[in-house]
Amino acid sequence: MKGVLYIVATPIGNLEDVTLRALKILREVDVIAAEDTRKVRILLRRYKITSSSVISFFQGNEERRTKEIIEMLLEGKKVALVSESGTPTISDPGYKLVKEAIEQGLHVVPIPGPSALIAALSASGLPTDSFCFFGFLPPKGSKRRKRLEQLARCRPTVILYESPRRLEATLEDLLKWCGNRRIVLAREITKFHEEFLRGTIEEVLEEIRRLPRQGEITLIMEGLGWR
Repeated sequence: MKGVLYIVATPIGNLEDVTLRALKILREVDVIAAEDTRKVRILLRRYKITSSSVISFFQGNEERRTKEIIEMLLEGKKVALVSESGTPTISDPGYKLVKEAIEQGLHVVPIPGPSALIAALSASGLPTDSFCFFGFLPPKGSKRRKRLEQLARCRPTVILYESPRRLEATLEDLLKWCGNRRIVLAREITKFHEEFLRGTIEEVLEEIRRLPRQGEITLIMEGLGWR
């Protein structure tokens, strides 16, 4: 019997957001492949899960670990892939593993749950019927300019991830390439310091210059619309 690769969504902050099915799978699998082993162990301790071994799976060892995990699956083992937080493979390692598993004829099962981009969009107040997700923008150069050109032309709502360190520069670029559109800055979603800043790009930029923000950040910007 071939094994099963489970793509398990984990909380993005509040540990109570984990699903009952996710806990069941994490208890049953042979191996948990985690982007951040420290983070997943916090979750496992919280719910007294000790039955599964934990290995690291991050960008630096993704290629090597992919081969090892495929071998485990072909031997019949069950493996759960978890990212640092939220849904694996969404701006996180794992795409190559899923692709290889499918090519090998292995069973890949999603265990849905928290996702920062969906949580932020749902409470943004901007159109939710269609959207474009760009993940993290390239840090600089022609790749960044091309991506900004692409998102400036998007008719649906635009969603980005950004780090606090690059937030101001990204807002300045959005203002330059997209004009002074409505935007929502969602920060530390589900955590104690959860915050939504809503306004135009200029208004949000002025606020974060006055009081810089830390923590996980999702940006939701209105698109061009369909008119």
